[in-house]
Amino acid sequence: QVQLEESGGGLVQPGDSVRLSCAAAGVTLDNNALTWFRQAPGKEREGLACISGFGGTVHYSDSAKGRFTVFKDTAKNLAYLQIDDLKPEDTGVYYCATRESICNWRWERYEHWGPGAQVTVSS
Repeated sequence: QVQLEESGGGLVQPGDSVRLSCAAAGVTLDNNALTWFRQAPGKEREGLACISGFGGTVHYSDSAKGRFTVFKDTAKNLAYLQIDDLKPEDTGVYYCATRESICNWRWERYEHWGPGAQVTVSS
């Protein structure tokens, strides 16, 4: 049984950094793609950053380039999303999701999801 669980969210101030973690069980991040998605209030779920299986190539959506960093620790089967210089528009629920091997920005292509972690950026 595959389980993903995000952690590290919360209330943060503009300009701060946050590191979200995604703990995976029942799936090996070494050979599965792991993507971070965000669902902001009233908006569609959007892909932000993906790290592929079999080599760990990273990809960022246009909205994530520059302030977002995705990486993984395959020994611990953990993935991370670092967000720097947080802005109010970064507020939302952040999800990690996995699929076999190749990254894809379409959330419908992902088989397994965590419950999400709320990040609220406010002063």
